[in-house]
Amino acid sequence: MDRRCRQICRLWVNRSGSVDRWWRSVFLGQLDRCLWKRSVLVEEIIVFFSPFILLFPSDFFSQQNHKITLAPASTTEFEKSWPLFFSLSFLISCEVSMGESSAQSMSKCTELTLNRNAVIDTDRISNLPDSLLYHILSLLPTKEAVATAILSNRWKPLWTLVPTLDIKDNCCKKPISFTYIVYRVLALHIAPSLRSFRLTWYSPCNSFHLDTWIHFALARNVQQLHLEIYLDGRQDDSHVYVGKFFWLPRSLFTCKTVVVLELSGGIVLNPPPSFQFASLKILRLSKISYGPTNNISTFISGCPVLEDLSVVRECMDNVFSFKINVHTLKRLHIEFKSYKPEPPDYNLEIHTPALEYFRFSGHLRNIVFHEKLAHLIEARVDIYALEDWTRVYEIYYGDRIFKLLRALNNAKFLSLFSGDKECIAFGSIYPSMFQNLVRLNFKVTPSNWHVLLALLLVAPNLEVLVVNKDYDNENRFCWMELPDAPGCLSSCLTTFNFDGFEELEHEVKFVMYILKKARALNTMTIKIPAKLSKEGVFETLSMFPRLSTTCLITVEKGI
Repeated sequence: MDRRCRQICRLWVNRSGSVDRWWRSVFLGQLDRCLWKRSVLVEEIIVFFSPFILLFPSDFFSQQNHKITLAPASTTEFEKSWPLFFSLSFLISCEVSMGESSAQSMSKCTELTLNRNAVIDTDRISNLPDSLLYHILSLLPTKEAVATAILSNRWKPLWTLVPTLDIKDNCCKKPISFTYIVYRVLALHIAPSLRSFRLTWYSPCNSFHLDTWIHFALARNVQQLHLEIYLDGRQDDSHVYVGKFFWLPRSLFTCKTVVVLELSGGIVLNPPPSFQFASLKILRLSKISYGPTNNISTFISGCPVLEDLSVVRECMDNVFSFKINVHTLKRLHIEFKSYKPEPPDYNLEIHTPALEYFRFSGHLRNIVFHEKLAHLIEARVDIYALEDWTRVYEIYYGDRIFKLLRALNNAKFLSLFSGDKECIAFGSIYPSMFQNLVRLNFKVTPSNWHVLLALLLVAPNLEVLVVNKDYDNENRFCWMELPDAPGCLSSCLTTFNFDGFEELEHEVKFVMYILKKARALNTMTIKIPAKLSKEGVFETLSMFPRLSTTCLITVEKGI
């Protein structure tokens, strides 16, 4: 495939006599790098072809002698759909086959004839308006955007006015020389304002330089600020960063234009006693450190219009607590990671009455919601713990899980993995009802089957049930007898998917129960491992009695 694509495209470009010679060399050079691999994804070819296709006028592909038929209905339609339409159509019409032999590929390549008299009258991409070219360049890393300056005089100043800067250090270069390059780029950049400034740094560097670059972004009224900084790459045995930390400049905490703030890596968050992010709506804190006297609660208190908060914390200290008190917050993601032998202990108090999306993953300790989540739409809970935490420290999750579930009972969409280290005590979920729940994604293990069954009993309006199996044996198996009373399963259930079905006794019982009780069931999809026969499993399931007369059973091989 790579040889044929290369032959076709070289013939296509070399016979386009009026295409600028520099464009032709860039095209062919990039083509070799793109197609030299043994396999090429269609998406890669589409991304590669989309800029170069504009070098040709809209009637270039409509000549009768061409075997590539790509002409759109009109020039207006061409302008609207040039990137995907032409690139994808070119691939389809070439009918390249990975299975063809080299001889077949070469013979078909010679059949591709292009009209030698085709006239290319203009460089269409360079004639696009500046605003569109700024947008295209803003999607590239700054290094690649700057490289376009050598194309022509038309392109030379464009990158300096792009409203985004994406700077990432090159570990292969000496830090001093690359620091000079960054200063040079910032000195030449003259855009009056910045929509986004991203700084990714992994090399040893004087903090003064990083402060200066951040000040540059703040002075341009930056709206999206992304900082990922590791001044060196040292980690301890628990995979926690222990190198030199970077302290954020004080001027950041007085910025009134930042709407999105992402902090990651070896950064210390130590806000002043009084500050305010007047415009901040999205805040993401990933694996950063916090000052000795200030914590995340202090920082969040200075964000009065915050709507989206994500906190990923590596639990270096065993005991900590904080509060999230934001009445405007709509999305909340909390993740606690710990690789230490002893489990972390924390207290998390949440005051978020407007919350619509909640996600928690990690070790579950003490989480308290102080208001009923009346607006909650989606909740995702993924609990995990090290084996020693349950065996040595005798930490059990039953009451904590059901306490958390009771707080999330207004959710319409619920994804739950309640852990697999022990059999969770059953019974604490009552009397909570999940009246609004219409979709349940549940990762089942030997120790939590009864949690799934308990949820089914309190979700009368459930429409979609997706079960993913996450175990290979039946150690510590926990099960409860399925109730046979009418109304014990949602009468609204229309879709049931089971991924990992192995025809174990309890799995067969559960599938039989769904078929027997789900009156409105339309589709049942069962995914099985490769060792099982699709025909055998389908025949077994077809023999089970079912309440729904319209249910379609499908058996598929899992990935």
